[in-house]
Amino acid sequence: MTRVVATGVFSLIHPGHVLFLNEASKLGDELIVIVARDKTVGLNKGRGYIPEKQRLDVISRLDMVDKAVLGDENDIYKPIIEIKPDIIALGRDQKFDEIKLKAALKQRNIDAKVIRIKKYLEGELYSSRQIIEHIRKNRDKK
Repeated sequence: MTRVVATGVFSLIHPGHVLFLNEASKLGDELIVIVARDKTVGLNKGRGYIPEKQRLDVISRLDMVDKAVLGDENDIYKPIIEIKPDIIALGRDQKFDEIKLKAALKQRNIDAKVIRIKKYLEGELYSSRQIIEHIRKNRDKK
C-alpha cells in the first residue's frame, strides 16, 4: 500500500486545490492531507479567513481524500513522522525547495519520495489570492 501525503493551507477551496489533491491521490493507494494550522500560516480569526477546523472539515469531505489532519503548530515535520508516507506530493506553486525538503526528511530518517505535481489550472479565479483580490475589488460595487 502506497501512502501519499499532501499539504496546504486551503484558505479558500477552489478548482486548483481539487485538481492538486486528485493528482496527488493518483500517486498511491491512500491520500492523507495535512491542513496548515492558523498559527503556522499567520491567519487570525476576524481577518476574513476560514478557521483551521472548518478548512479541515471541508478537505476531509473531498472524495479523493482518505484522511485529513491538522498540522503541528511547532514542527511541520511531526505529522510526517507520524504518518510515515511513501510519497509527499507538492503543488506547482507551493513554496518548498525540493532539495532542502529532501535533506530535512533525510535528517529525520523519513524515507519518502518528493513529487511535484506539474498539472495546474490556469484561469482568473483559480488561486486563493486571485479570489480574495476579486472579492476586494468588487465588494463595494453594486
